[in-house]
Amino acid sequence: MMKPSFLEKLLDGIEVEWKLLGEVADYEQPTRYLVKSKKYSDNFDTPVLTAGKTFILGYTDETDGIYKASKNPVIIFDDFTTANKWVDFDFKAKSSAMKMITSKSESVALLKYIYYWLNTLPNGLIEGDHKRQWISNYSYKLIPIPPLKVQEEIVRILDTFTELTAELTAELTARKKQYTYYRDKLLSFEDGEVEWKTLGEVSNKSYSGGTPKANNPEYYGGDIPWLRTQEVRFAEIYDTEMRITPAALKNSSAKWIPKNCVIVAISGATAGRSAINKIPLTTNQHCCCLEIDPEQANYRYVFHWVSSQYEQLKYLGQGARSDLNSGIIKSYHIPIPPLEKQERIVSSLDKFDTLTTSISEGLPREIELRQKQYEYYRDLLLSFPNKEVDR
Repeated sequence: MMKPSFLEKLLDGIEVEWKLLGEVADYEQPTRYLVKSKKYSDNFDTPVLTAGKTFILGYTDETDGIYKASKNPVIIFDDFTTANKWVDFDFKAKSSAMKMITSKSESVALLKYIYYWLNTLPNGLIEGDHKRQWISNYSYKLIPIPPLKVQEEIVRILDTFTELTAELTAELTARKKQYTYYRDKLLSFEDGEVEWKTLGEVSNKSYSGGTPKANNPEYYGGDIPWLRTQEVRFAEIYDTEMRITPAALKNSSAKWIPKNCVIVAISGATAGRSAINKIPLTTNQHCCCLEIDPEQANYRYVFHWVSSQYEQLKYLGQGARSDLNSGIIKSYHIPIPPLEKQERIVSSLDKFDTLTTSISEGLPREIELRQKQYEYYRDLLLSFPNKEVDR
């Protein structure tokens, strides 16, 4: 005889009713809470939320039209991507492309329970479909409604996992601030203390790349790593999301670059970000890759310096998209202390860098493991039997 699952024990033989999400949840457009000012600062108090992965766009000093989620939490639902967040802090909104979801009755369905259930659902998005997803799709999805005491226990367990992840994320944020503080301190020099050179002067060679024709299937799915700027994230690169073929390499401007180059993104939203490639790879045309002369500079020292100059590099962007170019990057100045001092600086900063960016060790790895653990138990706790339900 099979042992009953934890969920079966919770239900204790009680039948679960299934309802449409639209029957148990209300939505509101954020029209009354839209921010007017475009001036954001971390020194201001009220977060500005937007649809999409960015979520918190910045902070505003506006005091009117603030939604008091600290008193009445909501689920922020991106109406186009279906991404959603639990929000229990006061905010203003930037995007009308999101909905604020609340429970019609907490005595029937807890909002936090609805939130956890939402995140078990595949989005079912169809490419090219620009419908508002809550009204046309999600409000018709079914949700199991167990007794309140069961909902409360599920929420309690899942809250425990999310709180653990939140604590680790807060720790990571604190360590990143600590890294930034020490990096800026270690990379500050008195006038006349060191020689200043351009990035071009401390490089043996610089590389760009190219994009093979997207409509040619013979160019993609090969064995050659091909880096795009969205993968340049102030970290080491051991693999790429896309790979190309020898034919693509032959018939485009993409070219091999050696490992341990300092890569700087030069286009659009990613402009100014930097990374180090730990494998030979190719890139698109929006990367400037610097092969550092080891007799002049430690490549990791250059990486830490360039990372510290992110805001300044962004400021040098040109045109509507604030693009950079290889000339701007190669003419940017860098302080060059003796190699021994560079190595000491690198040794100190690498310890923080590993703790805050490594996906194989450090806090990011721990957060990833906790997230997987949460998702496992979430799916386990919310696996209500209903053969006729199409999620």
